[in-house]
Amino acid sequence: MPEPADRPSLLLVLHDVAPQTWPDYQPFVEAVDALGDIPMTWLVVPDFHKRNALEQSPGFRLMLDRRLQRGDEMALHGYFHADDSPPPRSLQEYLMRRVYTWEGEFYSLDQAQARERLEAGIALFRRYDWPLAGFVAPAWLMSEGTRQALRQLPLRYTSDPQYLYRLPDFTPIPAPGLVWSARSSWRRGLSKVLCDVRETRLRQAPVIRLGLHPVDMRHDFSRRYWLQTLKRLLRQGREPMTKSTWLTSRHGQ
Repeated sequence: MPEPADRPSLLLVLHDVAPQTWPDYQPFVEAVDALGDIPMTWLVVPDFHKRNALEQSPGFRLMLDRRLQRGDEMALHGYFHADDSPPPRSLQEYLMRRVYTWEGEFYSLDQAQARERLEAGIALFRRYDWPLAGFVAPAWLMSEGTRQALRQLPLRYTSDPQYLYRLPDFTPIPAPGLVWSARSSWRRGLSKVLCDVRETRLRQAPVIRLGLHPVDMRHDFSRRYWLQTLKRLLRQGREPMTKSTWLTSRHGQ
């Protein structure tokens, strides 16, 4: 049996966590809790789509407090999770901000704008005594100004679909993951095929991230996939961890 430090790891990450999305996640979280002690990383949005700020949701905040007590982690996931910058001015901007996603909040921000939103998010976490180590940009899209702002703030990591980056120097640490596009039936079918292939290729990987989104939870097909995949990876001996715990235990940060 491998020693704990040598065991491959599993990072279960819930994206777009907000009062509006908690009803989507709740049945899945309860199913995961029933499996045992499986820590999760919750990517929390302070004011999701500018419709329901965390300050106005004491019951939701209490639930997050309890998750921290269980050993879960919360990371900052944008501030509004909505792209409210001026309209795109080039074809590349249009493709990234209107075709790929409408939620790339930090894609176009300059350093001052990015720092203002990051500091507002950090202040919110401090207000509620929530430990904060990581920031993940919505849709994993970050401007150079955002990167410069992150170098100046007391955060330990950020990430994209393939890597965690140790801050402030953006040292890349491979952390491949599985993620779905679940907004239509054909996308869900294709996502399963692609993730099954990718999971096979990652069989020997030291770590696998499972990146879940609220829309995944709205369909039995995708929700069942995530629960079955989680169970399968656990049976293979992977140790579930939060992102912060994995960075500390495997990479000394």
